[in-house]
Amino acid sequence: MTRPQVIGTVDGQPVPRELLDVRLRDLREGPLSAALPTPGSSEDRQMARWVTQVVLTEVLCEREALARGLAPLEGPPLDRLAAVELGSINAAAYNGSPWVRAVHRAVAAAAQVPPAWSAPPPAAPTPLHLVRHALFGDEPAARAATPGDLERLGAISLDSLPSAIAEALRRLPYGTQAGPVRDPLGWHVAVAEPAPVTDPGARSGSGTGDAPLAEAAGRRAFARWLDEQRATRVELVPGLEHPGDPRQPDNHHKH
Repeated sequence: MTRPQVIGTVDGQPVPRELLDVRLRDLREGPLSAALPTPGSSEDRQMARWVTQVVLTEVLCEREALARGLAPLEGPPLDRLAAVELGSINAAAYNGSPWVRAVHRAVAAAAQVPPAWSAPPPAAPTPLHLVRHALFGDEPAARAATPGDLERLGAISLDSLPSAIAEALRRLPYGTQAGPVRDPLGWHVAVAEPAPVTDPGARSGSGTGDAPLAEAAGRRAFARWLDEQRATRVELVPGLEHPGDPRQPDNHHKH
């Protein structure tokens, strides 16, 4: 069976397989090659599906940026919390493509902070936790994780985490490693401890506190925009479906 020469289409235009092959080869020859799945395995095929989504997202945003007359935007990579909020595929595309960053800025600029986000704090403010978190592409790697493998997210509300790992943390005593738990992003492992109590005014959402809210609202708007655009403008080829698609044979998640 001849392998398709495209990985999908964007706006009806084919995206060549070569873009995916180059990206996968760079990963195999890069510093993290030892941590990658065995070639030909189910996990390897899932990685190819994941990278396909990243490449198609980059192509989609490049065409959108050119259509809007946007210039490519250079910038630093997302911090860990922002990457979790945006989602692994979107975050990888953002970090790897100046066109994605340009479209993100345009979409985020029009986002509105939900009223509930900037409402006066309740009498009992939402508790903050010192969270360490890591996202893995496969369950064995996640099960082998130790606290030293997890990245610090700082003092955050558990509500800002993906719901699967947030609920797992809530069920365990402080300092207990939760996971691995799976959602469409991958396998989550995390540890949470109570954050030191600070000046309540720092959580009120006033003054400089508005900026993080606006940034978070912008990321949410961009993630939703990407979902809508991919649903209408991107077509995938058999074998390179979304890694979380329950219909593809390498998705082994069972309910």
